[in-house]
Amino acid sequence: MRKLLLSLCAISLTACVPQKHATDIEIVQKPIIFDQQRKALTLQYMQERYGIEQDEPTINPTMVVVHWTVIPTLEKTFDAFNPAVLPSHRDGIKAGGALNVSSQFVIDRDGTIYQFLPETTMARHVIGLNYTAIGIENIADGKTLPMTDAQLDANAKLIQYLAAKYPIDYVIGHSEYQQFKGTALWKEKDDNYLTHKTDPDLAFMHKLRDRLSGLNLKPLPQSK
Repeated sequence: MRKLLLSLCAISLTACVPQKHATDIEIVQKPIIFDQQRKALTLQYMQERYGIEQDEPTINPTMVVVHWTVIPTLEKTFDAFNPAVLPSHRDGIKAGGALNVSSQFVIDRDGTIYQFLPETTMARHVIGLNYTAIGIENIADGKTLPMTDAQLDANAKLIQYLAAKYPIDYVIGHSEYQQFKGTALWKEKDDNYLTHKTDPDLAFMHKLRDRLSGLNLKPLPQSK
């Protein structure tokens, strides 16, 4: 039945019936396109950016990176992530390749969790770390759309669920990703390929990591 549900989701590309997991978390399947073109672009990204050559675009998750979308709605976020190819207006990151940005999960403002990609399929959401990081986008911008309490609860539940399945060592905000430059986890080959990020606000990340204190996460590397 579960395989049939996932197949229907993949065909329709629309939200399906929420799946109930053992951790009492509901995840709505809303898959973006992952066709042969996106697979090839993902494998190319992994090879060119990280020097990783694989037959399948899979990751071994050890990290969760939390983002906000700036895009104001779930549907507009879906539309932005769905194409395989990066749109021409993304000047700031087009040097990184033609693969479009995406994330494995998106959390709406009411706390509903949507899954756009399988947990172990690589998504382009954070420079230097995509090969090991699961991305969680939140419908927010930190200004007119601040992160909500419902999103805080949902992020905590989702990360606890993921940590029960994978050896998650770090939970970071997108704004903290450059702290890993120079560590063994950092694999971006171009030292000049960096972007400045402010998401989410650090107050939110402090609250989130407090909720996750039972996971024994590793402290973030100190900025150099």
